[in-house]
Parts: sequence; C-alpha cells; structure tokens
Amino acid sequence: MFSTGILVLTSPLQILPLRIAPVLSSAAQLVDRTLYVHLHPGLNLGSGSQPRPVFIPPVVDLSSLITRLYSNAADVCGHLDIRVLLNNVQSCSGAATPNCPFPTPQPLSHFPEVVLTDFALQDPHQSHQVTQCLQKYAGLCYICRPGIPSVLLHPQLGKQQQKEDPLINHEEKTKPLETYSDVVVGGTFDRLHGAHRTLLSISCLLANKRFVIGVCDQAMLKKKVLKELIEPYSVRVQKLQEFLQDTKPSLQVEIVPLEDPFGVSIVDPQLKCILVSEETRKGGEAVNKKRIENGLPPLVLHEIQLLKDAHRNEIEEEKISSSSLRSRLLGTLLIPPKDTSHLPPLPYVIGLTGGSGSGKSSIAKQLQALGAVEIDCDKLGHEVYQLGTGAYHKVLQEFGSEILNEDKTINRRALGKNVFGNQERLKSLTDIVWPEIARLVKQRINQARDEGKRVCVVDAAVLLEAGWTDLVHEVWVTIIPEEEAVLRITERDGVSTEDALRRLRSQWPSDKQVEHANVVLSTLWEPEVTHKQVLKAWHLLQKRIQQKAEGL
Repeated sequence: MFSTGILVLTSPLQILPLRIAPVLSSAAQLVDRTLYVHLHPGLNLGSGSQPRPVFIPPVVDLSSLITRLYSNAADVCGHLDIRVLLNNVQSCSGAATPNCPFPTPQPLSHFPEVVLTDFALQDPHQSHQVTQCLQKYAGLCYICRPGIPSVLLHPQLGKQQQKEDPLINHEEKTKPLETYSDVVVGGTFDRLHGAHRTLLSISCLLANKRFVIGVCDQAMLKKKVLKELIEPYSVRVQKLQEFLQDTKPSLQVEIVPLEDPFGVSIVDPQLKCILVSEETRKGGEAVNKKRIENGLPPLVLHEIQLLKDAHRNEIEEEKISSSSLRSRLLGTLLIPPKDTSHLPPLPYVIGLTGGSGSGKSSIAKQLQALGAVEIDCDKLGHEVYQLGTGAYHKVLQEFGSEILNEDKTINRRALGKNVFGNQERLKSLTDIVWPEIARLVKQRINQARDEGKRVCVVDAAVLLEAGWTDLVHEVWVTIIPEEEAVLRITERDGVSTEDALRRLRSQWPSDKQVEHANVVLSTLWEPEVTHKQVLKAWHLLQKRIQQKAEGL
C-alpha cells in the first residue's frame, strides 16, 4: 500500500466539486498516510506533448473547492492527511518573471510514492503514454522519488461525464479572489484536522506575502475540554510549519503563542485580513474594536464555512473540532506500554489512578464487573495500619503515641494532621507505608494468578507518586476539570471549597499524570458515556493481551 501520493486534479475548477467524492474514495484505497493535491485545470495529458506546470489565479471557486474537498474527505476518508499544494496559485499571467518566479520543482515533506489523476482517457490505448506523461509532469512540479508509478483513477470516464452543472454561476465562480499582503488567524490547532487545513489553506490563498498564526498556549488552554490531551505547543507548531511549508512555501509564516484572545492581531499595523467563521465572527469584530482603540485600521473579516462532523457522537460538537477528536482518544492506547518483561504475562495488571473526585473508583468497579480483579489500595492502606503489624510499630515509633485512639489503633485523622503541610514528615510516613502497600498489592496479584484471573486493576491514588508503575503492565488515568472535582469533593465529603482545592493541589496535577498514561478516561459526562469509554478500553485491552500472548 502506498503511503504518500500526489493527486493531480485536471478538470476545470467549476467541475471539480462534482467529482471530489469519487476521486477521494478511490484515493483512499491507495493512500495510507499523506495525499498531496495539485490543481491544474484543463491539463491535457493525451495531447502528445509534455505539459508544463502553469500558474492558477486565485478565484472564488478555488476557495469553495478547498472547503468541499476537506468536507468530503472528512466524510469518506478522514484518516488521510490531505494537503492542497498552492504554490502555483498566484496572481501571475504568462511566463515567469523575476517578481513572480515559477515555484518548481518544490520539495515536499514526504516523498510521494505514486501519482494519481482524474484525467479521463478518450482512447484506452493511450493509457501507457498518459501515465508516463503524468510521471514526468509530477517530476517537473515536485521533487519525487525516481521511477514514481502513475495511476489513472477513472480511465473509463470520457468528456461526456465532465458536463458542466447548469446551476453553477460561472461568472461568480471565476471571479478573482481578493487577496491581502498580511493575513492573520488564531486557534489551538490541536491534532491538525480537516477544518484546520481548510482554514490554513484558504488563508494561504488570501495571503500574498505574510501569514501570521496565533497558537493558544497556557492561559488560553485552561478552559479547553480535555486540555490534558492537547498536544504540546512545540508539537502543534511543528505540524503547522510542516503543513504550510508544503502548502505554500513562498509565504512568510510567523507562528506566535496566543496568551489572550487578541494577541498580535490588535497591535500589528501591517495586518490586513483575519479569517473567521460564523462561530468566531464576534471575536473578529472584537479584534477590530481593539484595533480602532489602538489607532489601527480594522481588518477585513473573511468568513469561512465550518465543516460538519459526520461521525460525531452525543458528547461531541456538530462541527469538526479538536475537542471531539480528543474525546475519541478516551479509552484508546495513547502510548505503547513500557517493557514489562520482568512481569508475568498474566494476570495483566492495570494501574488505575487519578485525582480526588475524578471517578477512579467507579471506573474500577465497572472494570471489576467486566471480569477484572480489583485491588483497592486505599483498603490495603487500612490493613497496613492495623494493630500489631510491622508498619504499625514503625509509625508509632516515628510519630509517637499521640496518634493513637483509646483502643491503641492508629487515628489516621490525627496522623494526617501531624504530617499535613510538612513535606519531611510526610515523606517519613510514606517511606514506611508505601512499601508495605506495594507488598500487599503483589500478594493480591499472585493470588489472582493462582485463581487463573486474566486482568487485575490496581486502584491507587498515589500509583505514580509511590513509584508503583513497575508493578503494572499499563497505567490508566482518570481526569476531570478541577472545578468539577471541587464540586464533587465538597458534596461528597462535606468540606469547604478551600479544603477541596488544597487536597487537589497536594496531588499530582492531571496533566502530569497524563504524561505517564497509556490510557486516559474521563467521568465528566453522563454515566453511560463513561461506561462506553470503559467498554472500549476493555475490548481494546483484550486485543492487546491476545496479541501479546500470540507474540505479535
């Protein structure tokens, strides 16, 4: 299977939208990773002479085409990384000039391994000649692998199937697209998807010289859904740079961190245009209000169409969005398990952790109902403190008899007050207790093995802090927003908001926990939504266990 290809769309621009879906469906069968799209309306591969690359003027129809292409792609082959190459889209006519050099051959981030085209043969005997011509044409446009194969997607189609749609207003469609020297957009740009690519590609159409992108960072991420799963700023910037270098390398691209809703858009005097959607138009208007207050001219608001998400579920937005993509990651394997060759293959041990109020225990119960053996480390902690145990005597020796109840048992509340806020005293306690809990966990795992159990779930709030990851095959983390956790803790335990916050902030933050997670779950939504996540995680886990048993 090919991993990268160039799809050369050769129809007139006004015909292309009618043919995008079948072309993409065919391409999806051949391409597994990246599909580059090169536009050359009217390209004739069957004329007998070698065609050369040409400039395409930016027209209104081209913007519509890009939107339609990504919309169709999201519906029929959302796994494809599609990039519309726009370096040959310029307001130039005739031969190249010193001010408008023809941008070929252009290097690409991935070497194409096949060239695809929608060119329709009139004579079937032309097939070999046309594919050779296509291969040479691709080499003139881009730096490709030697001997790159060519494929005609629809060789049986003739001109009779390229009839123009009588409903198309050709005068409007071929109307020149107004362009600007400096264009700006802003966004999170997490897990670059079709809607992002649409926005970026149309921005590249509109920008003649400079393209400024504000990328949300730190303060702007705090209210995002499943913010812990947002890619690091550096990763998002790298993906943007690669995409834009392919899409239009002639542009001067500036990517800057966005720490507030406005960023450079309200202070840069060179900016001329900002891209918005129906959803963000008010934000664009707010930008212009600030610019006027700062003595700068307002920006042109160029509105683009939102792409509908045909695969959304009950907790996801109607539009294609990063938050929806992040929600689909819940229950899936985010990073491969570490080397666990030191552990017996069965029972397969899941270390389940998460902050206070995150719903960790409810998920453990659901996994138990599916067949896992639950090992509750909080209960094991109570066992550790029992009268007469080794840990009991060590704790008593370290903290004194004032932590005892009248019956000589350890008063955990009194012990907690003794170590609260004192990191040195707390460490003295955990150095005693944590190894004892780990010993009991190993006992329970061995017992489950003797009973022939396949999966154990170690429910441990301090799994990561205690360094118990060596006891488990995978780490699963439950997350919810801090404000939701505070509400749950205050309602459940009858403590104040301040006490709830203090408790949460004494634990590892959820984003730090997620860094160590193989699987992430969230109880933010209705219980049935969480249950679907757990079922997905469980079924995928069974496949991993089976594959490991088969040595795959």
